[in-house]
Amino acid sequence: MTARLKGAVIGCGFFAQNHLYGWADLDDVEIVAVCDLDEAKARLAAERFGIARVYTSAETLFATEALDFVDIPTTMETHEALTALAFAHGVPVILQKPFAPDLDGCRRIVAAAEAANVPLMIHEDFRFQNLFRTVRQILDSGELGRLTFGRLSWRTGIDVYSNQPYLVHVERFMIMDVGIHLLDLARFLFGEANSVFCRTQQIREGIAGEDAATILLSHEQGATSVLDFSYATKRDPDPFPQTLGEIEGTEGTLVIGADQVLTVHGKGGTRPIPVPQDGRAWTSAPWTQIQDSVVHTQRHFIDSLRRGTEPATSGRDSLATYALLEAAYLSAASGRLIHPDRLVGDPA
Repeated sequence: MTARLKGAVIGCGFFAQNHLYGWADLDDVEIVAVCDLDEAKARLAAERFGIARVYTSAETLFATEALDFVDIPTTMETHEALTALAFAHGVPVILQKPFAPDLDGCRRIVAAAEAANVPLMIHEDFRFQNLFRTVRQILDSGELGRLTFGRLSWRTGIDVYSNQPYLVHVERFMIMDVGIHLLDLARFLFGEANSVFCRTQQIREGIAGEDAATILLSHEQGATSVLDFSYATKRDPDPFPQTLGEIEGTEGTLVIGADQVLTVHGKGGTRPIPVPQDGRAWTSAPWTQIQDSVVHTQRHFIDSLRRGTEPATSGRDSLATYALLEAAYLSAASGRLIHPDRLVGDPA
């Protein structure tokens, strides 16, 4: 690979702006092209970030550019076709979540990546937040002992529909949009889960999917976790986009509080741990912790490419997260406990 990796971004919509800012913060990366079906969006992004070339066709982009990687922050319905183009040209992919509309689509994308021997990472950024990297360090220290219980809560009344109006029509909504982050976090913090029970709710009128859900997970190492999340919670101040909760172990408890403050209750007493933000010039409240994590996610992807190692949220690893998502939807529809290991299968 060249000293400075050359990449392209396909999709220049709302959240993609954070991706573009993030890439600009990495000294060993250069975004040489952007692509969007809406030429005006692509040109605006190119002008804002000093990007040389603009495309409205992904086929033309791949046929023209010599790329070390491509970032695809588009809607999930486009992912299978766009990744197929990248794999055909041997270009590594970092793919925005949701991975695909269903688990079968995820399997097909993973199989295509492996057949082409091309790296694939899912842009799953909650686990790359400063907050949860610090949580992971505390758990690894053993201070809490053996984990027994955890709760991750993400509840807000923010108007998510203004910037992403298509969400009104999405039938698989809240679990796919936010729940997938918490499912990945649950795996990151508590290990693999072997059973899932879920209840969904549709609180706002006029939407196609669920806007609130509660998921109960049983983890292989013995812990139980509860994930609850909502776009229909009335609260002042609104905690968006913070994930709150607690983690209990045999030797202590860790509280995940507001404003990136952790509190450890252990044998040595109680102590707060404020988790600092990165202090990037382009980030702003309330998005700061999410925006910081975008850069960390991208850094991990680039480092994995340079080392030739599989990223933490590779396509193959993410099949386990999406099996939990599929299990949650099956549980909510049937009222039954679902075992996700029966859903993963072989991606080939």
